Amino acid sequence: MKNTLNEFKEFIAQGNVVDMAVGVIIGGAFGKIVASLVNDILMPLIGLALGGVDLTKMYVALDGKSYSDPVAAAESGAPLLAYGNFIQNIIDFLIIAFVIFMILKQITKIKGRFSKKEDEPAATKVCPFCKEEVHIDATKCPHCTADLEAV
Repeated sequence: MKNTLNEFKEFIAQGNVVDMAVGVIIGGAFGKIVASLVNDILMPLIGLALGGVDLTKMYVALDGKSYSDPVAAAESGAPLLAYGNFIQNIIDFLIIAFVIFMILKQITKIKGRFSKKEDEPAATKVCPFCKEEVHIDATKCPHCTADLEAV
C-alpha cells in the first residue's frame, strides 16, 4: 500500500498531470465562452436567417400528444426526441473544433518563429591532406587521391 501511495505521489508530481489539469480547467471555461457565442449570438442569427426558427424548440413528443413547448412536454413526463438540441450541439462542436484548430494553428506558427532550427548534419568534410572539401561518405579524396578511410 505504501509503495502504491509513493507511485501515486510521483504520478501527480509529474508535469504532464499538472498541464492536463490546467488544460481541463481552461477548456471548461473556454467551452462556456463558445457555448455563449453559439447560443446567444450565432443561433439567433441562424434562426433569423432560417425564418425565425429556434432549434431548441424543435422536438417530437414520443407519446403522440401535442405540447406548447419542450419544457411543457418534459414536465408532463412525455419522452422527447429533441432533435433541435442535437443539431445545436453539432453546431457547438463544429465551432469549438474550428476555433481550437485556428488557435493551435497560430500557436504552431508562433512556436516556429522562436524555435531554433537544428543544424542539418554536414554533407561534406575536409580532407586532412589537401584541405579540400569532399563528400562526407568519400573514401578517397578526389583532389589529392588520399585514402580517407584510414583517417
